[in-house]
Amino acid sequence: MSANAPHIAELAEQPPDERKYYEQVRRDLPRNFAANLVHGMLGVTGFRLVTAPTFVPAYIYLLSGSKMAVGLALCAQYLGMALSSIWGATLIEHRRRVMRVVYNVGWLMRAQVLGLAVSAYLLSGYWALVAACIFLALFGFFNGMQSVTFSFLMSKVIPVERRGQLTGMRNFLGGLIASGVAYLGGRYLVESNVFGNGYATTFLVAFVLTSIGISALTFVREPDSLMVNQQSDLWERLMQVPAILRSDAHYTRFFIARTLAALGATALPFYALYAGKSINLSGAILGYLSLAFLLSQTVSNLAWGGIADRYGYRLVFLVSMVLWTVSTIGLMFAGSLIFIMVAFCGLGAGFGGYFVASQNFVLEFGALHERPMLIAVSDTASHLMMAIGPLLGGMVAQGFDFIYVFWLAVAVKALSIVAILRVEEPRYRLQRVHTEDD
Repeated sequence: MSANAPHIAELAEQPPDERKYYEQVRRDLPRNFAANLVHGMLGVTGFRLVTAPTFVPAYIYLLSGSKMAVGLALCAQYLGMALSSIWGATLIEHRRRVMRVVYNVGWLMRAQVLGLAVSAYLLSGYWALVAACIFLALFGFFNGMQSVTFSFLMSKVIPVERRGQLTGMRNFLGGLIASGVAYLGGRYLVESNVFGNGYATTFLVAFVLTSIGISALTFVREPDSLMVNQQSDLWERLMQVPAILRSDAHYTRFFIARTLAALGATALPFYALYAGKSINLSGAILGYLSLAFLLSQTVSNLAWGGIADRYGYRLVFLVSMVLWTVSTIGLMFAGSLIFIMVAFCGLGAGFGGYFVASQNFVLEFGALHERPMLIAVSDTASHLMMAIGPLLGGMVAQGFDFIYVFWLAVAVKALSIVAILRVEEPRYRLQRVHTEDD
């Protein structure tokens, strides 16, 4: 059972419970679409200030002076995400409604951004670095849970043919605001060291924006799931992961492609630091680079959403990975600010398309009651790779040079492209099944 709602003419052919479910999805769609748009828009705005490859890496490097420390801090964040994704699935897969879990986890995630800001104000040196790593790890932990719970909620209340539009508009509007806030954050907050710590003030702004956004979720009307799994513990579900991967060859290929792409994010925390080898990495320059990365990610999301609704997320994944790979190579050969900013634009657009595709592509595999675990399994592997990547990248950068980190990222992203070419678009598979049944 999926939220891929049939057309109105087909509703009469559905069993009464399914018909009632789909009627509610369509009836509440304008309200749920608006609530998800506002939540996502402000969430994107705030969280991109934390996850963009500029402010946090630069802040950690300022505290430590170590490339390895940057890798360790980002490793802590993504390791937290990897550890919690499957647990997040076990919290919701037996529930008819998941809204309360989504809301609570969302607030816990935002609390860590506040902790990051407060610790930056109150602490310095070693203890500020320790606190930052702890709050980033907890941020990742609750982010991993939210990724599963929120994605599942969206798959219930937003039909597949509208998800690309929602994602594109959400990321466009949120990213547009985030781009402006990131530029102002770098140009004025960090450069002028507002309130005694510009980085802390930037993180505080992120907390305020995301807190306003989550309040919009109170307006969501969620239908009861028609089918749920029995409640199970974490270890039991972990033991079932191999069977889940064996059940659908195309899902497994997507799983491999996404895992490799995530490992390709090895270079992500080091983009700005690498640019600092050619130009002076001041607060203003951080603002310019953040603006280039986030604005390109923002504008491209409208295109990614349109392509997804018309052709599917497989094509979005493929094209964005090619763009991300080419732009990584371009950054290695950019020697001036203008070329570095062009490379950052390509990196932002490519990474943005990958992020949209990886989160939404998985929602088209399996039945609705199976989806929490399908989301969690692919999220876990992706986040684990994104935890290993910065640590591996930090070791390589510390022992050799950034250039080796970038070539490693290019190699694994190329393998990801090969893997996604072997995945069949789920919508075409569904159409073929329906044709054969007819």
